[in-house]
Order: sequence, then structure tokens, then C-alpha cells
Amino acid sequence: MADTTLMSIPGQVDPVPVARDITPREDGRVDLMGLPKADIAALFEGAGLDKRQAKLRAKQVFHWLYHRGVTDFEAMTDIAKTMRPWLTERFVIGRPDVVEAQHSTDGTRKWLLKTPDGHEFEMVFIPDADRGTLCVSSQVGCTLNCRFCHTGTMRLVRNLTAGEIVGQVMLARDALGEWPQSHEPGRKMDFAEVESEAEYTSDGRLLTNIVMMGMGEPLYNFDNVRDALKLVMDGDGLALSKRRITLSTSGVVPAMARCGEEIGVNLAVSLHAVTKDIRDEIVPINKKYGLEELLQACADYPGASNARRITFEYVMLKDKNDSDEDAHELVRLLKQYKLPAKVNLIPFNPWPGAAYECSTPERIRRFSDIVFEGGISAPVRTPRGRDIDAACGQLKTTAEKKSRAQRDREEAEAAATGA
Repeated sequence: MADTTLMSIPGQVDPVPVARDITPREDGRVDLMGLPKADIAALFEGAGLDKRQAKLRAKQVFHWLYHRGVTDFEAMTDIAKTMRPWLTERFVIGRPDVVEAQHSTDGTRKWLLKTPDGHEFEMVFIPDADRGTLCVSSQVGCTLNCRFCHTGTMRLVRNLTAGEIVGQVMLARDALGEWPQSHEPGRKMDFAEVESEAEYTSDGRLLTNIVMMGMGEPLYNFDNVRDALKLVMDGDGLALSKRRITLSTSGVVPAMARCGEEIGVNLAVSLHAVTKDIRDEIVPINKKYGLEELLQACADYPGASNARRITFEYVMLKDKNDSDEDAHELVRLLKQYKLPAKVNLIPFNPWPGAAYECSTPERIRRFSDIVFEGGISAPVRTPRGRDIDAACGQLKTTAEKKSRAQRDREEAEAAATGA
């Protein structure tokens, strides 16, 4: 039974989460996923290996984890057979459990995942003509209460660990078959039979980009997000360039400079309004860190340049933030702070009980034209995965919508259909 105690939230205005303890594994083993080589070596040494042996085994295990994608020590063929049971007894290579996988008619995939201590969260993969983007969660739930966002209606349960964050990337590679197949031929966690159209990278990879835009505010789980992304960017790890990783924040100003310095990935900011009153309403963190403070932090972000622009996300809400005046003010603000900027206009994705409607296509087009005329790129994002509630702002664990019995029935029906 999962421990469902909620994390304590100090207040509505600046809801800095206090990380609650993670329920230990029942078998007492230590999960190696999410740990850097040095930490794995220290664990091995603490378990009885001498320093030289611990360092060697850590290097071998690290390679098998991140270059070969194995989850079983028995598959590590360059480690002595007598050594593998010793590892299996003390350690585990974790992955979040897959509760449910869904596929949209547009090719988007969404997975409902579960942590070892029973908490559920979601991740989404979006294939495009020239890239494949994985939308990764950083928390179970969220504290920010952005009024247009379905995830924001959830309570925050706990931060995800570095292992649970990087584990999402590992699961996506499992699903896409992007590991060498020699050790476990044909291994796939996914049930899709339709292959993606996207044979689109020089090295044949389908997963090319990562966005920290799933459930939660990444900068309220800074250390775990940083540690996970360092493994993703590590040349001996998953070796994905920092230029292909984007972290999205709603405006946790004190952590933004630190993000640029310690992680160095691209920055996206959930702006969504250009006046204090409207942003206070739809993005409540604005009451703590206002527009001017946020935009100055963007101007100071390490590494921002015309080659690495900051992305400003702007959800289009009918009669709320979508007027010509709003568009002109957006241009003025971005120019005032001399920001190397791109604006992503996001048609509002509806969910049951939402207080807003999406702007009309004509209004969105007019808004986009004004921003473009101001010299700033403002493409309209095509909604993806709406039919499986995988679109921007729609993530809310299916656990809250669907009973276990219903899932079991669906699995049984799918199995009968496939038989």
C-alpha cells in the first residue's frame, strides 16, 4: 500500500515543497538508477569490495546501464559469473513500472508510470517530422495551481528522485527499441505495432530531444533534476547534448541563474500573460516573483543568446490574454529587456471543469502576426495527443480518472482482441 501522506506546503503564494521521505524498498536493495559512477563505486566499496575493484565494477555497471539499457546484472557479460549474484543480492536497476500506455491518433504516446512506493505520474513522447521529443515529469503532482493547467489541480505528493527522472528516458528508449539488441533480443515494453514515421536522425535515433515540461515544477526539485540531466548529458551516460534539452519553469526566479550555471540547458518560461492582474490570476507564482523580476532573470540567464533563445510559452485563453493590446505589450516587454526570445503560442487544451475556453483560430493567428511583425518568432503550437489527454496542460494521472478494475478489464479485452 502506497504511503499517500502529502508533502507539507508552506503557503499559496510561494509553495516551496518540502521533500518527504521516499518509502524504502521492501527487499532492502539499493537502486543504482540515477547515481553517478563515483556514487556507485562508493556503494560497492561500502558493500565490501576494495577501492580498485569497486571503481572497475562501477565503470562496467554504468556502461551496461546507460549504453546497453540492461536491467539485470546477469546480462552484464564482462562481469564474472560469480560476481553477478553478489550484485543482484544487494542492488537493483530500477525503472518506473508501466501502469498503462496510450497512443494518440497523431502518433503521440503517453505512459502512466508508478514509482516503487506506489505513486503514479505520466510522461509523453511526441514524434515530429525531424525530431522526437520526450516530455518528462519532475514531481508527482504540482504545487503551482496555474488555473489553466489540469496538473495544477492535483496536490503535490512528492518529488521524483534522480533515478525516477532519468528512468523515464530509459523507459522511452526501451519503448522505441533504441538499445543494442544483442543482450535481450526484441525487448520492448510497449504494445504499439505501428512504427513511427520518423527515421529522422543521422544516428537513427527516434528520441532526440527532452523537455522538462511534464508534471511538476522542475526548479522546485532542483537537485534531483540537475543530477538526472547530468546523467542524460554525460558522454559516458546517455550522451544527449544540452542543446537538445529544455527546462520549463513557471518563474522560480531564485533558481533560474543556478539552473543556467549548474545544468546549462535551454530555458523555457511559462509566461501566459503580460499584465500583473491577469498573470496573478492564471499563474499564481507571479504574486511572489512578478513580471519585471522574472524578465530580468531571463535577461541574466547564463548562455542565453540569439543562437540559444529563451522560449516563452503563452497559452491562448479566449477574452483573457489574447487581445491585440496583449500582443503589442508582449513585444514591448521582450524588447525592453533585450531578450533573445521565441514565443510558443499554445491553443488552450480543454479539460473537464476548466474555467477557460480556447481563443478562436482567427484570434490566435492575429496575435501571432502582431508578434512576428514586432520581429519575434511566434509560431502556433499544433496540439498533440488531445485524444489521450497528453497535450500541454492536460497531464493528470489516469489513476485519478480510472479504477484498477477498469484498467484490468481493458487489458483483458486488448489481450482477447490480439489473440
